[in-house]
Amino acid sequence: MAKRAATEEGVEATLTFLGASGEVTGSSFLVETQARRFLVDCGMFQGQDSDEKNAAALAFDPRELDFVVLTHAHIDHSGLLPLLVRRGYRGPVHATPATCDLLGVMLPDSAHIQESNAAWQRERREAGPRAARPRARRATPTNGDEPLYTLADAQAALRQLHGVHYDVRHVAAPGIVFTFRDAGHILGSAIVELDLSDGPGARRIVFSGDLGQPGRPVLPDPTRVPRADALVVESTYGNRQHRSLESTLDEVAAVLTKTLPRGNVVVPAFAVGRTQEMLHVFAELAHAGRVPPLTVFVDSPLATAATGITARYAPLLDRQTRDLAAWQAAHPDRMRVLFTESPQDSMRINEVRSGAVIVSASGMCDAGRVRHHLRHNLPREECAVVFVGFQARGTLGRALVEGAREVRLFRESVPVRASVHTIGGLSAHADQAGLLGWLGGFESAPSRVFVVHGERETSVLFAELVRERLRWPSVEVPARGDRHRLAWR
Repeated sequence: MAKRAATEEGVEATLTFLGASGEVTGSSFLVETQARRFLVDCGMFQGQDSDEKNAAALAFDPRELDFVVLTHAHIDHSGLLPLLVRRGYRGPVHATPATCDLLGVMLPDSAHIQESNAAWQRERREAGPRAARPRARRATPTNGDEPLYTLADAQAALRQLHGVHYDVRHVAAPGIVFTFRDAGHILGSAIVELDLSDGPGARRIVFSGDLGQPGRPVLPDPTRVPRADALVVESTYGNRQHRSLESTLDEVAAVLTKTLPRGNVVVPAFAVGRTQEMLHVFAELAHAGRVPPLTVFVDSPLATAATGITARYAPLLDRQTRDLAAWQAAHPDRMRVLFTESPQDSMRINEVRSGAVIVSASGMCDAGRVRHHLRHNLPREECAVVFVGFQARGTLGRALVEGAREVRLFRESVPVRASVHTIGGLSAHADQAGLLGWLGGFESAPSRVFVVHGERETSVLFAELVRERLRWPSVEVPARGDRHRLAWR
């Protein structure tokens, strides 16, 4: 633990990278001062080796934490909160009000997955290796076939949420103040400005969280931040440029126009953010008359709940999004949106042979109802699968975008005959130019810069680019478990 926080000699802290370091998921950073200990994010690992990583996460005593600050609701930033509570944490979890509302549906959903898969583990042990696999991904057990956490743990975590609005300085503890700025990534997403100490000697650590792509529909551009003494910045797409929005819409329109007369289009999409943005894109194309009349199935209870929450926060959305939503509701002949509720409703979609756009979770295809839709549509060459979000290593989605000719679904080999498309221009993450543009908003170089939330080779490339383009001297790519002392005089 750092020896001092703020004295007449300066400000010190220790920053430990618990996840999202050399990889995209598991965002979690431990900050320690002389008097305080707290987390920024408490995310779940996803993809390759995630079971083992989640089981080994939080290798400290949560009871010693003073508070937690969340950048946004995505599970790779929030999904271990119930485990933190299960292990004894009882302090506040600060997040924007929209993030708090989204977590109200996301954390119980995640707990349901943990409990369901733990039950399957027990059944498999008792019934032998021929037991059927459930729809959700494998459990992440901490004790044999026990769940990582339960619904009761998730509900307890929700009771510890504390909403803090954008642009409001909030005193989290004596001498520690944070401010949320709009990150433009998903509803409620935030950049965290963290000030250590008050007065002229205060030092600022900025956590970018996940930054949205500027010029994208639905949400505003990420807020520029003028100053940081230390910066933790994401790099998910730090190695590439997204296509322009115009060419992206052209690509989506082409897939829909070609596929729907004979087959279906399956869109694996994260329930929060991606689903709502895809509805906007479809409405924009339908409004412009660039696609045939659309029937869009949103087949994810979580996405349905998240879409309702998004509607409640309409003032945070841009004007075009609000206008398009009103147009779509008034023109069901041009675009009909059907939210499925029961498993039976979901199964009935599989009887539709053509003309359906199926938006379903999970976005990386490792859980949820989308796996059923893939099983029914991947073998059909007249169908298409459209990916609109990042696919982590070790996920089914990553295998498909890398050209797998056959995949395993429900213990069966499924041939991939459908066309597979990656629409990078719709990513919720800023691309290389977007990240550099946001970094260009700083008035001077932070004394320490840590590049995280990217596959290691991507983060290393982006760090080199920041040193070269912005001439920032101290840019590092930490590994999981690294501890860095921050000291300013």
